[in-house]
Amino acid sequence: MTIHEEKLTLEASDGFKFDAFVARADGQAKGGLIILQEIFGVTDQLKGVARSYAADGYDAVVPAMFDRTAPNTVIPFDTPDRGREIALNLEPEKVLLDAQAAVGAVNHRSGVSIIGFCWGGGQAMRLACRLELACAVAFYGTSLEKHLADNPNGPNCPMLFHFGADDAYTPPHVIEAVRTAIPAATIDIYQAGHAFANDARPSYVAAAAVPACAKTLEFLSQHHKA
Repeated sequence: MTIHEEKLTLEASDGFKFDAFVARADGQAKGGLIILQEIFGVTDQLKGVARSYAADGYDAVVPAMFDRTAPNTVIPFDTPDRGREIALNLEPEKVLLDAQAAVGAVNHRSGVSIIGFCWGGGQAMRLACRLELACAVAFYGTSLEKHLADNPNGPNCPMLFHFGADDAYTPPHVIEAVRTAIPAATIDIYQAGHAFANDARPSYVAAAAVPACAKTLEFLSQHHKA
């Protein structure tokens, strides 16, 4: 399938302008996707994720969520501390505004969903409680206990969670907290650690990433109807 990609400037409702990478499906898309980053910014690897979903028929946008405080910043994978500092200091309400603007970039009659990784995985759960989405998918989301406590009513849409059994950021009690708070959620656990789906990092585990991606596509197809 032909993929059409471009760099956009998005504008949030408070007037803030920020960058985004968009990969669009050729022809009629199945729906829109927001791809939320790890703590490293809009990396080449994440652009590849967007292209992959575009090849599967979705219009995918990767908003530069760091632009509020650190414009044009991409953090090397082997120096995560700076990225973690930026991510943890982003204002939650500003993140919401930027996510809303990203929804507008891929708005589709079959709905828009969020897929997030690491920091973005936690935000996928949090934003699913605030936005009207077709569904949301969290890959090894962080800060989940905090997001659950801050959003006791839970998400407004179906959710799929992918966890690594050996991920120190999501130990068993965190996974159980998610299961208890969101009983309707689909939860899959893989023999892997954190960031097992990032094929540009040593943490990549194909035996976990491949089925997780396949289940994600199946989940999306269930909730994006023409």
